[in-house]
Amino acid sequence: MKKILVTGGAGFIGSHVVRRFTTQYPEYQIYNLDALTYAGNLENLSDVEQLNNYHFVKGDITDAVFIDQLFQENDFYGVIHLAAESHVDRSISDPLSFVMTNVVGTANLLNAARKAWKDDLGKSDAPRLFYHVSTDEVYGELHDPNDFFLETTKYDPRSPYSASKASSDHFVRAYHATYKLPVVISNCSNNYGPNHFPEKLIPLMIHNIIQNKPLPVYGKGENVRDWLFVEDHARAIDVIFHKGVVGETYNIGGHNEWKNLDLVFLLCKTMDEKLGREAGTSEKLITYVTDRAGHDLRYAIDATKLKNELGWEPSLQFAEGLERTVDWYLANEAWLENVTSGAYQKYYEGMYAAR
Repeated sequence: MKKILVTGGAGFIGSHVVRRFTTQYPEYQIYNLDALTYAGNLENLSDVEQLNNYHFVKGDITDAVFIDQLFQENDFYGVIHLAAESHVDRSISDPLSFVMTNVVGTANLLNAARKAWKDDLGKSDAPRLFYHVSTDEVYGELHDPNDFFLETTKYDPRSPYSASKASSDHFVRAYHATYKLPVVISNCSNNYGPNHFPEKLIPLMIHNIIQNKPLPVYGKGENVRDWLFVEDHARAIDVIFHKGVVGETYNIGGHNEWKNLDLVFLLCKTMDEKLGREAGTSEKLITYVTDRAGHDLRYAIDATKLKNELGWEPSLQFAEGLERTVDWYLANEAWLENVTSGAYQKYYEGMYAAR
């Protein structure tokens, strides 16, 4: 049975990847490596934790000795690397932690794989793959509404977060070129869906609407993002892992652009309907706050390559995906309460109270 290491598997996207691989591929042994920081939550995987092909390993990818030992003890067929610090605001206040996790952590994994797989490197039929999951933010920002990010778009990271992810992408490609490590990279647009930690826009707004708290919108809310349902991202990762060409990059996008303010208005309308509130009630909670430093105007992915070469495209229309997301949060308020207590509250107050 092939062993696959999924890093960051207790996080938002990672938990959906782990769930898909453990349930769709019982012939795989899935090892979920997670440090269980604030955004890593084993409750996200309570429905699969008893499966015979699921294994949890607590550990930090910045610990090179630990990572080397993990690879020595397990003959991993592949790695799906999702572990990362991912919130732009946090990267602005604490950039070095992003360098450590996203850059040093990725280099540790690459180095461990290089040493463990040394006998297979350079072989065309080598049964190994290092899959690095990245972000569209490495490409910078778009101003022309007719422009989209391609796999060949020049990198132009504009925050410590995107700079750290860009750096990790470069290390992955360098290990492929230098050591013949078999790699693929995907760069994805914004995700939404169940189990999303409420520091990101959609779960934050859902949580605050439930609590009748202010809905903080940066600047005038004109920033545009392309949104993809998280289960569609997990499905894309599945397709790329099994069918992607070694050395290639694939962009994953939802073909679904929204201005932040328009998205918040839609959420307000949806939540008022779900909660039985008078129309317009939640809109009154919208509060405009000082814009984020270096806030990119627009991201938009062209995922044509992924569709044409590997046959993937989004399965859900946004209205359906958003309704499923809202329904999940309303049905899992205990999960919300658990992840929004303690340290998160202190972070939230420091981030938004003074704006």
